[in-house]
Amino acid sequence: MAEPKPIILILGPTAGGKTELAVELAKQLGAHGVWGAELIVADSMQVYRGLDIGTAKSTAAQRRQVPHHLLDLVDPWTEGFSVDRWLELAEAAITEIRTRGRYPIVVGGTNLYVQALLEGLLDGPGPNAALRRQLETAGLDDLRRRLARIDPAAAQRIHPNDRKRTVRAIEVFVSTGRPISQLQTQWGRATPRRDVRIIGLDYSSGAINARINARVRQMIADGLLAETHRIWVGGNLGRQASVALGYRQLIDHLQGRWSLSEAVEQIKIRTRRLAGKQRSWLKRFRGHPDSVWIKADDLTPQELVAKALGVVRGRPVRAGTIAIARP
Repeated sequence: MAEPKPIILILGPTAGGKTELAVELAKQLGAHGVWGAELIVADSMQVYRGLDIGTAKSTAAQRRQVPHHLLDLVDPWTEGFSVDRWLELAEAAITEIRTRGRYPIVVGGTNLYVQALLEGLLDGPGPNAALRRQLETAGLDDLRRRLARIDPAAAQRIHPNDRKRTVRAIEVFVSTGRPISQLQTQWGRATPRRDVRIIGLDYSSGAINARINARVRQMIADGLLAETHRIWVGGNLGRQASVALGYRQLIDHLQGRWSLSEAVEQIKIRTRRLAGKQRSWLKRFRGHPDSVWIKADDLTPQELVAKALGVVRGRPVRAGTIAIARP
């Protein structure tokens, strides 16, 4: 039986071209029109239906070219989403893709999701049957109020109608004395998983800032304001979706707080700020023993794909790249 294909994990700052690289890499890994890889999206905002332009989702053409997973999973008006749910779905998708003899390519947008994939999440305590029977007799409104008192972060994240996860969050708190939201930010593996090859895109701050400004201009040209208006009038956004970068600023514009030019400038500023924060997160992944970081400032898309393909196929890494190994 053939050894399962390793996970290809593509990391880098926002606006760094990760999706474009992943799609082209998947096509290059195939042969005779057959996909050699499938994409798994690791982005906490791309899980929401309708948040397309502002979250830089793959285009319809890209999705026709290469299969995508974990896009458009939940409704932005009523449903929340969690890292543990994403990890559960991602692991299932990885298994399915491998059974087809293909590479799973995980495109990192939310670094917390990436960290969970590499290092797992603590499972927490086992089921408490007596406590569950007690909680099952309570009304959902009472359970929600109790959860809001003991773990406000989980209460915000878990959908108000999700009784199962509400009960589990209360159970964890009663059993451990610690909120489940706190436990879920701790990692379950002593060492990172090794069935992965990390390709990191390394940009200077000047280069990535220029890419961010260009992307925001293109999003506005592509109709981000109209998309935001359509979502805004559709209903009250959930807590997570309502803070999505780009949409939040344009909703402020629609509500008269900012002019359109002011809102667009705020999107650029806050996206550049996000890229700075991402650099700190990305440092965590540089020490992984199977990571290669590519200096991408001066590379064309074709050169970037060629270098990434070399990493996957185990060819030597030459000029323009930095290979980072654990000391």
